[in-house]
Amino acid sequence: MTLANDTTAPDFELPNQFGEHVRLHDFRGRKPVALVFFPLAFSSTCTTELCDLRDNLALFKDEQVELIGISVDSKATLRAFADAEGYDFTLLADFWPHGSVAKEYGVFLEEKGFATRATFLIDIDGVIRATFVTAPGQARSMSEYTAALAELHAARV
Repeated sequence: MTLANDTTAPDFELPNQFGEHVRLHDFRGRKPVALVFFPLAFSSTCTTELCDLRDNLALFKDEQVELIGISVDSKATLRAFADAEGYDFTLLADFWPHGSVAKEYGVFLEEKGFATRATFLIDIDGVIRATFVTAPGQARSMSEYTAALAELHAARV
């Protein structure tokens, strides 16, 4: 079951596309995080979604929200994906143990071996404030991100 809003986001540590370890807890007290689970690098829908995020990165930067993509791909695959598409945000490898973070967030699809498309907007205190999940094969819309960021902004003011 997908984690609900108003619950504390589980902490984790995973390597990014450069092999550096990123820990969710390190953002606590500093900045909110948009944690974006996606099934697989280089797949058409995932590429389209992440390109939309790349092209709208200012939405996140303006709200001082750290954008983090996460998939079961290896860090080498994520590096190639980021380089090929010009992603200027963090991609994390939930590679081993396979999908462990996606499982903690309740978005791992056992029968497929990867996470569904799910986004968690986590506030500065580490609490999930917005969640949206789409059916397999269905892309998330930028309007969902815009609405979630606006809600987060309103709660901070």
